[in-house]
Amino acid sequence: MTLEDFLSEWNNELPTLEVHTSGSTGTPKRILVEKSRMRASARMTCDFLGIETGGNALLCMPLDFIAGKMMVVRALERNLHLIEVEPSGHPLALLSDEVKSIDLAAMVPLQVYNSLQVPLERERLLRIKHLIIGGGAIPDTLEAELRQLPINIWSSYGMTETLSHIALRPISEDYYSPLPGITLEQDANDCLIIHAPALCTDTLVTNDIVRFIEDNKFQIIGRRDNTVCSGGIKIQIEEVEHWLHSLGIDNVVVTYRTDARLGQALVYLCTDALDIDSLTPPTHISTARYWLPRHVVHVPQLPLTANGKPDRALAHKIAENYQ
Repeated sequence: MTLEDFLSEWNNELPTLEVHTSGSTGTPKRILVEKSRMRASARMTCDFLGIETGGNALLCMPLDFIAGKMMVVRALERNLHLIEVEPSGHPLALLSDEVKSIDLAAMVPLQVYNSLQVPLERERLLRIKHLIIGGGAIPDTLEAELRQLPINIWSSYGMTETLSHIALRPISEDYYSPLPGITLEQDANDCLIIHAPALCTDTLVTNDIVRFIEDNKFQIIGRRDNTVCSGGIKIQIEEVEHWLHSLGIDNVVVTYRTDARLGQALVYLCTDALDIDSLTPPTHISTARYWLPRHVVHVPQLPLTANGKPDRALAHKIAENYQ
């Protein structure tokens, strides 16, 4: 979809437009969303960030998905000058040097990583006042580098059903803050429940296990469907991987296999040799002593999806078939 196509659809007489969900809360599907709710989402984000009228906004995301659409709506709501570049892995390579500052931009982690590798693109990145990163987890090494930059960088949490993000996290912190008008709680499984009446009529129950602190701030621990129950101990796969990454161990995907005694046994899939005996799990988490694997499987390459995330289904299949 081109910008002209979107603006034509946005300005027609219909009160809704069609978007495609990513599957975060179920099977991917097409849904109709109200334009008035998209405007409300745009205002919530701009108010949270303090975006004023008359600045510049960068559009470098595809308009086929909600992230790109919402950047346009934010620009319309705050009367921002929208600078459009073709979506690519190096969006800032296409930015004119005449653009001296950008008030608001949104990118996926890969675009940010690529931009930091090229001096000219890195310099242009530093012209962005508020950079929102979404569409996937930010790798620990990238996040550490971003924390050193003198601009406002935000990790986003949300989904298509909530018209992009409902919470933002400063890159220097570990907890997300909900936008104004968003109410959060947990279900019996510690999964996040979202009440966002200005954005969607239904209450959304996610698969994301979270930990709350004051002011409704929350930390994402992992997905419920990525919980291993080994001998009655619940182990969150993403939490184990985050710990390994903090140790500089990036060649591992954590999964499990069926075990007659434990029910499920933790498995590390590794591309290189790994000295398990040298690993000391954190002491401040009571169950962390169970994070060491029952099995280590060496694989020629890690099971990853097309966008670089662990392919959980394939990882589990490899572990189950291991002899």
